[in-house]
Amino acid sequence: MTGLLGIVVVVTYQVFGRYVLNDTPTWAESLALVFVLYVTMFGAAVGVRDAGHIGLESVLVMVMPERHRIWVEILIHLLVGTFGMVMGWNAWVLAESVMPYKIPTLGLSEGLNHLPLVIAGVLITLFSLEHILALVQGEEVRPSWH
Repeated sequence: MTGLLGIVVVVTYQVFGRYVLNDTPTWAESLALVFVLYVTMFGAAVGVRDAGHIGLESVLVMVMPERHRIWVEILIHLLVGTFGMVMGWNAWVLAESVMPYKIPTLGLSEGLNHLPLVIAGVLITLFSLEHILALVQGEEVRPSWH
């Protein structure tokens, strides 16, 4: 919510500056982009947590016998978790490599743009592990919006 509110405030100020003050703030677009990166990456991680990502559940329900379904679901979560680990690691390498550079209009490190990928990768891995543990224990992960 904070990220979305930040986007709304920054973009509103940018539009106000452009059309009312006739003086566009140079930093607003860069800051809005940083907010968008954080919101989308955290949203992707929450999508994994709440099982809102594209899945094969319909195929599993229609085709697979019950005793095999759990193994396929575990495999799916293992693959998603592996993706999260790979994404997080490579994003860390990228963030570390661009950390000395500055975003010109903000004066902040360029690595700030890549940190949401690192955090989302870690969260995706942890949320996938949570789903696997729940499947093994015969439980279901309750969505965070409940």
